[in-house]
Amino acid sequence: MALLFSLEDSTELRLKFSGSAAGLVGDSFLSLGKQEGHTADRCPLRLTGIAQNQGAGAPHQGRVFATIRTEAEKAGTVVTGTLPVLGHYALVLFDSGSSHSFISSAFVSHGRLEVEPLHHVLSVSTPSGECMLSREKVKACQIEIAGHVIEVTLIVLDMLDFDVILGMDWLAANHASIDCSRKEVTFNPPSMASFKFKGGGSKSLPKVISAIRASKLLSQGTWGILASVVDTREVDVSLSSEPVVRDYPDVFPEELPGLPPHREVEFAIELEPGTVPISRAPYRMAPAELKELKVQLQELLDKGFIRPSVSPWGAPVLFVKKKDGSMRLCIDYRELNKVTVKNRYPLPRIDDLFDQLQGATVFSKIDLRSGYHQLRIKDEDVPKTAFRSRYGHYEFIVMSFGLTNAPAVFMDLMNRVFREFLDTFVIVFIDDIMIYSKTEAEHEEHLRVLSGPRGF
Repeated sequence: MALLFSLEDSTELRLKFSGSAAGLVGDSFLSLGKQEGHTADRCPLRLTGIAQNQGAGAPHQGRVFATIRTEAEKAGTVVTGTLPVLGHYALVLFDSGSSHSFISSAFVSHGRLEVEPLHHVLSVSTPSGECMLSREKVKACQIEIAGHVIEVTLIVLDMLDFDVILGMDWLAANHASIDCSRKEVTFNPPSMASFKFKGGGSKSLPKVISAIRASKLLSQGTWGILASVVDTREVDVSLSSEPVVRDYPDVFPEELPGLPPHREVEFAIELEPGTVPISRAPYRMAPAELKELKVQLQELLDKGFIRPSVSPWGAPVLFVKKKDGSMRLCIDYRELNKVTVKNRYPLPRIDDLFDQLQGATVFSKIDLRSGYHQLRIKDEDVPKTAFRSRYGHYEFIVMSFGLTNAPAVFMDLMNRVFREFLDTFVIVFIDDIMIYSKTEAEHEEHLRVLSGPRGF
């Protein structure tokens, strides 16, 4: 009986048997290549493979005493704490039962740390009896302990709860000993005074995942919860109690006093050639919305921001709910925007704005009160802003939300107002103003400059 298995075009595995198929008695040979007439134990290809495997060497052995929080809590012979590692806060485990020092692959990825290959593959045994292989390391990691910066080489390992494990190799090299009862690590370096690190329990840091990973999890049905952290110990401080606000009351009014002055920039609506006036019927509203509409229309009339209109133009109105639950009156200017020539004034890049904040430690953010309403519309373009409602036909004298060129024109105005201070201690994005300084004294001076004649 003969069996033939084809492996590749250049190699074949041939098994030949003579005699009884049941007893497999008789001559036999095994060929791993084209060359025939030799037994398996003398095959040239097999002998070459054995030599290569012997040269590679077996993996080096290592061990860890705890890789997850529950193991560490049961052990009681380790110390945990949160420490800066290469500028990133990490949950660190001091473990004399670990043969090497490790860093989690997730922490390496999150911190974008550079890795290099190990000279030998390391097989790490865990308390559960599993073995994990590690092939990479992060050299010269700087870890800060009690004001001392110490270097450590960390081997990359898949760990769940801990970011870094400092094992016996590092503890011995730094003359460190663990006091399990006090949860302390004492360092006795020969060239300096001894110092201690007091463990902080096993509280883990939040795990951070990428936006792509989060999107994928959500698409797979994972629940996502949005939450904000609020310090309940903070005491509410009224704006009027701030010295700068108190000294410049005209800059921080409760309400705008009336129509804004004529400025060097006014909002214009340039239409495409051949455009004719567009008018749309009002949208239906619920009774609660109609009640709110009547209130807000009266407020706009009282401030002088709108006036009755006889314009052939007319856009419908609707309400959009704000973050605080209140309703904002909006005009649906989509038809007008389609025939408006677009203003290409560039808005700043957010990342460029953040680059300006480097080195600053004190910040103030100022939101303009009814920012858009502080810019007039050119008289000849006022009729184009007309809108229709159940309670009448009106037009805006000041810039309104929903107009296509509003952000660009307002950005132009803000850059003109703050030109002297831009990228020195002020950044602006449309109607949001950020003042940044290196010290509190410098910050107060910056706020006073902006609040005085040279600023607002």
